[in-house]
Amino acid sequence: MRTAQTWFITGASRGLGRAFTEAALERGDRVAAVARNVGSLRELQGRYPDGLLVQVLDVTDRDAVFSAVKAAHEHFGRLDIVVNNAGTMSSGMIEEFTEQEARAQFEVNFFGALWVAQAAMPYLREQRSGHIVQISSIGALGAFPTTGLYSASKFALEGMSEALAMEAAQFGVKLTMVQPGGYWTDLYTSMATAEARPEYAELRAELAKQWAEGSADSEPRLAAEAMLKLVDSPNPPLRLLLGSLVYDLAFSVSQQRMETWAAWEEVSRAAEKAVPAPELRA
Repeated sequence: MRTAQTWFITGASRGLGRAFTEAALERGDRVAAVARNVGSLRELQGRYPDGLLVQVLDVTDRDAVFSAVKAAHEHFGRLDIVVNNAGTMSSGMIEEFTEQEARAQFEVNFFGALWVAQAAMPYLREQRSGHIVQISSIGALGAFPTTGLYSASKFALEGMSEALAMEAAQFGVKLTMVQPGGYWTDLYTSMATAEARPEYAELRAELAKQWAEGSADSEPRLAAEAMLKLVDSPNPPLRLLLGSLVYDLAFSVSQQRMETWAAWEEVSRAAEKAVPAPELRA
């Protein structure tokens, strides 16, 4: 018989977070579901009074994050799966972002996940088990016009997460970065948009033409099904791609980078020649 697990899921009130929460509860697991607005979770709370703990949380508030994780641990007695799902998306050319807009993008996507990981690690370390799942993005594979700040926040998330994965492994704690493609959530409809500069009108028109060709996003439940397979695996990967689009893009981007590195190999190798430290030279 499978042992029920305890989840801590951020951004649990909508989109992928809601799908993850429902999938976990439906199979008999317990969930500490946190979000800035939790009204949509009340119905679930009625259906799963013993398995669902709902908390209001803004992940950009470090003290509040630590309090919420502590409350979840005290309520359920342990934490098994920590899902950093809360995230926002900002759209705009790099030149167009104000300082406040740029910082806001990182506050949620990077610092929010950092605070949750820091708050959860002491409990996971002590029990010498657990799985941290960082919801990254197709934007972490490469940046595109208007997605620069969003991609930068996801690149930062993955850089931090690679180090955390190695640091946590000695305590039996696993970490996976999930890179989803397109899903029918409100990420796009709720995204912040920088004030457009007229100099980029031509590029924007070209992008709009490309986007007009359309894309078929998927139902969040498919991501939730993949999530269950991931957390049930005894040997989960460091990264997991979700969707054919992101899968193909990952290979395409990697191939392009390898070809470029190979073309510039001579220059790269010529730029390195080990010598003694300056203070040791005669």
